Amino acid sequence: MMTETISLGSSAEDLEDRESRLHAAIDVCDPAPLLMSLVHATGDTTLLDEFAPRLTISEPGNHYRTGTRPTTPPGQYPDDVVADIRARAHELLTPDADDRLGVPDPELFLRMATVATSERVDEEFVPILREQAGFVLSERCVPVTRKPTPEFSVIVIGAGIVGINAAIKLGEAGFTYRVFEARDEIGGTWSRNTYPGAAVDTPSHYYSYSFELNPGWSKYYPTGTEYQKYLKGVVDTYGIAENISFRTRVQSARWLDDQHVWEVTVESADGTREVHRAKAVVTALGMLNSPNIPDVEGMHTFGGTIVHTAEWDENLDLTGKRVVVLGTGCTSVQVVASIVDRVESLDVVVRSPHWIVPEKAVVNEVPDGEKWALAHLPRYHEWFRLRSYWFASDNLYVMPRIDPEWAKTHFSASPANEMVLQTALNHLHANFPDRPDLVEKLTPDFRPYSKRIIKDPGFYAALTRDHVTLHRASFREVTPEGVITTEGEFVPADVIVLATGFKLEFTTSIDVVGTGGRTLAEQWKGG
Repeated sequence: MMTETISLGSSAEDLEDRESRLHAAIDVCDPAPLLMSLVHATGDTTLLDEFAPRLTISEPGNHYRTGTRPTTPPGQYPDDVVADIRARAHELLTPDADDRLGVPDPELFLRMATVATSERVDEEFVPILREQAGFVLSERCVPVTRKPTPEFSVIVIGAGIVGINAAIKLGEAGFTYRVFEARDEIGGTWSRNTYPGAAVDTPSHYYSYSFELNPGWSKYYPTGTEYQKYLKGVVDTYGIAENISFRTRVQSARWLDDQHVWEVTVESADGTREVHRAKAVVTALGMLNSPNIPDVEGMHTFGGTIVHTAEWDENLDLTGKRVVVLGTGCTSVQVVASIVDRVESLDVVVRSPHWIVPEKAVVNEVPDGEKWALAHLPRYHEWFRLRSYWFASDNLYVMPRIDPEWAKTHFSASPANEMVLQTALNHLHANFPDRPDLVEKLTPDFRPYSKRIIKDPGFYAALTRDHVTLHRASFREVTPEGVITTEGEFVPADVIVLATGFKLEFTTSIDVVGTGGRTLAEQWKGG
């Protein structure tokens, strides 16, 4: 076994300070990517042979399938293994150096991924994991045999996370392209949703580009503002802004059979229309863009302010105001938890509650030591991202999947679904031990995952405050002074917040005509 001392990345910092940062990072960072980083920094693959036998390599999602609540989270190493990995890192790592291993070949990568996740990883996952984690830019299944011609132009509709990705990859592949964005800035969802508490509910180190890793996330689940800043930084880094036409909405896209080209009509903010042609069109519109404004009698008579969360007025001051929030989805719980300390009174009107689970990481900041490891330890970030992806994506599919035999005799859909149900119920009852009325109002009548599971950002805690009231109802009427609920209760208000989501749309705002004059609307008619 190799026991030489190795160094980690040069820096202008004072050596003593860098050593202090290194050892502080070793003490707090995730031990699994730390072990992988040790392999990269030493080139010593026998470290895998040393530690792998001390781990229990399980089937992916095995605890979930059986409904057995794991004593430790999936992928977490035993305490004695963690201690030994940290000790070995303190022994071998010093603050200045290189990745001696580089990108592991597929066979070695499979071994390392299995140890990194402490779960069985099948060979078929190697290409996507290498790419998803950021070890390689792409794992092509079909080789590139020719370059695109200058005449092969592409139009991208939308400059959100998908549109930005498309632009970067099209440019790298040598295509001529143009992005049309209806708004005046990039970001899509994250330029639109600026309400108080807006945040991503997918881990930040996974919900980002594999080719543009960011070691500086302040939280494991970033705020919308921080995520928008990240996207703007990506646009600047890759210089794609010059290829984006802002405040330009695509009206129609028509395929010309005889010319084998798309004819795309766009309209700018001043009403000017232009026609562009392209060999291909990429729709990166997303599906949730148009705010869902409920049709409630008397809305126009309200004497205060009505605001939808997707059209937030940043000048709106809620300090000392009587606020009514309609809705209890992901957006609503974020708003309520964020504004509860500012308002005079807060009434939350809930038509249909969601299942809410505890998630400490939603509010937790990334420790400085973890950030340092992500930025400086060889390949630590890639392995950290791989684990984030592995445990937060497809391996959770077992939770919503229906087990027909189980579902015949249970409210839940499967043993895994039952585990989520019990987790949510325990969280609910633990927060309201003396409030059976709130427990009743907040208990859904559908299985977990029938609607999106919500991670609690402090919503339940907010509902226990003396100036907060929960109404299991909807709006029946809006008056100049407030709201009358469907239960006949009058709620005075200065501000009404509509956390009522979006209309489900997918290219339905665009007239898309394909071969033979067929329209996409006709093809999709009936769902």
